[in-house]
Order: sequence, then C-alpha cells, then structure tokens
Amino acid sequence: MSSFRDKMAAKTAELGSTSERQTTERPAAPAAQEPRRSSAFKTGPGMLGALAVAQQRIQELESTSDKLMLPVNAIQPNPWQPRKIFSDEGLASLAESIREVGLVEPVVVRRADNGYQLIAGERRLRAHVLLHEEEIRASVIECSDQDMAVLALVENVGREDLTDYEIGQSLRRAEREFPTRTRMAEALGMSRKGLYRFLAFEKLPDFIRRDLDLNPRLLGGSAADEIVSAIKKHGAHGMKAARELWPAVVSGTLDQGKLAAAIGAQSDRGDSEQSVSERSIEKIFSGKSHAGSITKDTNSFTVKLKTGVLSDAQETQIRELISQLFNVKPG
Repeated sequence: MSSFRDKMAAKTAELGSTSERQTTERPAAPAAQEPRRSSAFKTGPGMLGALAVAQQRIQELESTSDKLMLPVNAIQPNPWQPRKIFSDEGLASLAESIREVGLVEPVVVRRADNGYQLIAGERRLRAHVLLHEEEIRASVIECSDQDMAVLALVENVGREDLTDYEIGQSLRRAEREFPTRTRMAEALGMSRKGLYRFLAFEKLPDFIRRDLDLNPRLLGGSAADEIVSAIKKHGAHGMKAARELWPAVVSGTLDQGKLAAAIGAQSDRGDSEQSVSERSIEKIFSGKSHAGSITKDTNSFTVKLKTGVLSDAQETQIRELISQLFNVKPG
C-alpha cells in the first residue's frame, strides 16, 4: 500500500460505530464530478467522513507530485499537527524497521518559504532523525492551508491513541482557515454539535488545560463539555469545586466522567451552606409570649406572626404600612 490516498482510506475505513453508518451505500460519483459528502459518519471519530470529499483532492495532488530525496533538516513541522505525544518505543520500532527494509512510503510535503513543510508522515520523519539520516524520500505536492488543516486531522485521527484534546487543539489551529465554524464542520464531515464538543476544551480553566498539555488522555470531549457547563451554571462555586476536585481526576481516584456531577453536588452544598450562614432570625415577643419572628437570608425577608396576637387595629396599621412601602392596595 504505497499511495498516501490508499493509506488514508485504510485508516478511516472502519471509523464510526455501526449505528452511525447508513443502511445503504450511495453510488460512487463519476470521476469527473466532485464526490458527494458522505453522511455515514456524523460525530466523534466520524469526522473522517470528510475523506469522501478529500480523497479526490488528494488524488489530484498526488498525480502532479514530485518524488524527491530531501534533506531532513529542510522539512518544517506541520503547524496543524494534532498529535502532542509520540511514543518513544513506537518511534524506535519504526526506526529499526526503516533501517532494515527502508522507507516503504514517502513523507508528503509542500514547498514553503524556507524549504518544505510536512503534510503527512511525522513519525517517519522523526524516525529518520533517530537514525541520523540526512535525507528522506518525499512526495512534494501543492496544497492550500485549508487542505493542510483537513489532511493533518485525516492523517492522525485514524490512530486509536489520538486524544480528543489533541484533536480539539488542532481544530482550534485550523479554525482560522475557514470562514465559519459551520463551513469547518462541513469540511470535516462533522455535525456542529460534534465540533463544539472538541472545541469545549478551550473553555476549560487554565489549571485543567495545563495538565492536559502534559497528559492529554486525562479528559475526553464529552466530559470536557459537561465540565464547562457545570462551571458556567454554578459560577464561582463551580470554579472553586472544579479546582478542589480536579486533582482527584489527575491522580485517578475520580473518574473523568463523574467530575461534572461532582462539581454540581459540591457547588449545591456550598450554596446551601452559604445561605444558612447568611440567615438571621429575630424573635418577636408580645410581653413575655413568643409572638412570631423576622427571618432574613440571601433570598427573602419574612415576617411571621402567630394567629391571634394582633388586634384588628394593629393588623390595619401593618396593612397600611405595607401599602405605603410597596403601593399595595389594602384588603
């Protein structure tokens, strides 16, 4: 499997759950026409439904590509690369394979101002660095920034170990290449809801994102979206609860999927405790007898009087006072 296009198709062929697939296959588009965007994949890993649209574009790019031996140090990294973590063991294994049988598939690059910019094949390029190779075989294609943003995700998302956080970071970097988020979702074969789930990471507090930069596997997209909503709902109490509970997620003692509910529960307790602490109760006496009370808290000011402690004249006076204060017609 030597072509970039074929490898991409193989990586994405099984993405998405069975329930996400259409029950019938659409007929293939004629070669001269733009292929229809597939809706077989809708969200999550299904973003690679964009391959149906991108495949013809990749084929066109490959058909005019130059096959060259390029200096390894002349190739710049892909700015839209979603992957943050590269397994040292995996790279060492790949390097050993390249040492024994050579590079099976060239890396894919485009020309840049100061050499070349990588489109696909960062692990292969890193393996060459490990081997202290000075040159690498490459396909040089013409590619727009928007193509680069899409293909960087297509190249990487097919790998099981790519995290939602890494995808989200890449989507944020790619966002500037599209006029709207709707257009970006369409280009990636995603629903808007699916796109926003990945973009939710940017709304997390800094103390969570700093830990995700070190370990992107701490949090998935659905959990991140729920945490953002919980903090927004509970305000300062939500942020305080998140800060106190997050270390338990990092240590593994609290499941990431339960953090949002824990933030809500702890915030509710905080609201209740604050309400109790701010409540004042003043008793009312008629002579030595307890006649009622005045209660004040964050939400109300309540006067309670026992039945029979007021004379008709006193009741009339109270009603008149309320009428004067709040423009209420006496009953």
